[in-house]
Amino acid sequence: MNISPQEGEVSRADRQALLNQTSVTIWFTGISGAGKSSIAIALEKALHTQKRVSYRLDGDNLRLGLSKNLGFSETDRRENIRRVGEVAKLISDVGVIVLSSFISPYAVDRDTVRKLHEDSGFRFIEVYVDCSVTEAERRDPKGLYRKARAGEIENFTGVSHPYEAPIEPDIHLHTEDSTIKDEVSTIIDYLVDEKIIDSDLVLKS
Repeated sequence: MNISPQEGEVSRADRQALLNQTSVTIWFTGISGAGKSSIAIALEKALHTQKRVSYRLDGDNLRLGLSKNLGFSETDRRENIRRVGEVAKLISDVGVIVLSSFISPYAVDRDTVRKLHEDSGFRFIEVYVDCSVTEAERRDPKGLYRKARAGEIENFTGVSHPYEAPIEPDIHLHTEDSTIKDEVSTIIDYLVDEKIIDSDLVLKS
């Protein structure tokens, strides 16, 4: 292929300096109903309150557009995560904090997205939103487990499709034992410790 990257005159460092922040992709993984999107929404609000620029990539939202031609087979799931990983890297290159909420059931796919970022000098943080299937099914905010148990949804993670939990996530949240505010605080503390954001970020109630 006669393809080569086109370099510009404004660097990633220039964009980060303009926004006065360090870009990073925060990747929330966990089964449906674990709380990934809820935590990402609350974190986005907390960051915005302190004038940090972030952007959420959510599984359902992207399947309405970028990945609307994909189903939920193993092959399609992997292609979905590949696309999301590339999009997350592009947004991170702008200097923005990316909040990606995807079941992403396969460890190899999450590792591939991490490598994609790290090979290009981008920060990547894997957040395991840990929740038992029993508790997620009790919550069942979208009624998906009920439909899956009735055979109305095929390849449903946690019921008829496997989920490979992270072995060594950067952040491990136990959503059955903590509040969203506590979980957001845990993530913010990590970002401060890693010098991604300044310690003057105070979580608003």
